[in-house]
Amino acid sequence: MPLALLALAIGAFGIGTTEFVVMGLLPQIAADYGVSIPTAGLLVTGYAIGVVLGAPVMTVLGTRISRKTVLMLLMGLFTVGNLLSALAPSFGLMLGGRIVASLAHGAFFGIGSVVAAELVAPDKKAGAIATMFTGLTVANIVGVPLGTFIGQAVGWRATFTVVAALGLVGLLGIAKLVPELPRPEGAHLRRELTAFRNPQVLLAMAMTVLGFGGVFAAITYIAPMMTNVAGYSEGAVTWLLVLFGVGMFLGNLLGGRYADRRLMPMLYVSLGGLALVLGLFTVTAHSKVAAAVTILLVGALGFATVPPLQKRVLDQAHGAPTLASAVNIGAFNLGNALAAWLGGLVITAGLGYTAPNWVGAALAAAALLLAFWSAALERRAPATTTTVPGATPAAAPSPVLH
Repeated sequence: MPLALLALAIGAFGIGTTEFVVMGLLPQIAADYGVSIPTAGLLVTGYAIGVVLGAPVMTVLGTRISRKTVLMLLMGLFTVGNLLSALAPSFGLMLGGRIVASLAHGAFFGIGSVVAAELVAPDKKAGAIATMFTGLTVANIVGVPLGTFIGQAVGWRATFTVVAALGLVGLLGIAKLVPELPRPEGAHLRRELTAFRNPQVLLAMAMTVLGFGGVFAAITYIAPMMTNVAGYSEGAVTWLLVLFGVGMFLGNLLGGRYADRRLMPMLYVSLGGLALVLGLFTVTAHSKVAAAVTILLVGALGFATVPPLQKRVLDQAHGAPTLASAVNIGAFNLGNALAAWLGGLVITAGLGYTAPNWVGAALAAAALLLAFWSAALERRAPATTTTVPGATPAAAPSPVLH
C-alpha cells in the first residue's frame, strides 16, 4: 500500500478520536461550563448533525479544485474546529467548535475513499479504503481511551488541543505524501448528482443507514446495559469499549480483504451475522464473559460492512463517485442517530436496557434483505451500468460483485 494511505489514516485517526472521546468527558465539560449532562450531550448530537449536513455541502464546494487540495482544506477546518473547542470560553462556542470540526468529517472520508481507491490496482480498492478506515478503528482502541485519560488527568481542554495537533499532522502528511491527483475531467455538481439516479447507489446507502445503525442501537446504551444487566463496574465500561474498538479494527481488515474478492457475499455474511449476534445479545448481556465476547463480535461484524458498502457506492456511482461517497459517510451518522433514538424509545417504554439489541437486530436484518434485493436487481439486468454524461461507459459488473 502506498504511503499516501498512511496520511489518510492519520487524518481518520484524529477524526475518530474527536468524534467519540467527548462521550467520556461529558461530566467534566458540563461541570466546567455549569450546564447539565443532557445539555452537554448536545456536543454529540451537534457533531452528528454536522457530519450529515457537511458531507454533501463540503464535497460540492470542493468540486472545482483537486481532491488533494480539498483534503488539506478539510484537515485545516478540522484543526481549527478542535482548537476552537479547546479554547472556547462558553458552552455555545464549544458547541460551535464541534460543529466546525464535524463539517470536515463526512467529506474527508468520502473524498478520501475515492483517493485511496485511485492509488491502487482495481482489485485492491476495498483494501485501500479499509487501510484509511483503520485510522478510525485504531482511534477507538488507542485515541479515545488515551484522550479520556488526558482529559481526566490534565483537563478536557488538553485533549482537544492534542486532537487539533493530530489534525495538523494529518494535513502535513497529506501535503507531503498524497500525490497531486488531477481533477476529474468534466467534474461538476450536475454530473455528481447523476449518481443518485442509480437505484443501486440508493440501496447501498440504505444498507449503510440500517446496517451500522444496528450497531449503534446497542452500543449507545452499552454503559447502562453492562452495569445494570451484566454486573460490570462503571470503570470497566471503558475497557469494554476498547474491546469493541478491537472488534472494529479486525472487522475492517476482514471486510476490506474479502470485499475485493466477493463483495456481496461479504455483505451477506457480515449483515446476517450482525443480526444474529445482536439478537443473542439480549441473552449474553446477562453474563460478563459472554457479554464481552458479544461486544467484540458486534464491533467486528458491524465494521466488516464498511469497506464493502463504501466500495459498492464507488462501483455503482462510476464516473461521478465523489459526492455519493461523501453522502454515504453521512448515511453512517444518520443511521447512528436514528438507531440511538429508537433504542431510547424502547428503554423509555419500559422494555429494559437489553431491548435496543432487538432494535439493532431488526435494523441489520432489514439491511440484509436490501442486500439480497440489490443483488437480485443486478442479476436481472447484468448489462445495466451507471451512465454519467461526459464519463466513459462502465464495463459490465464483475462477477465477483454477485
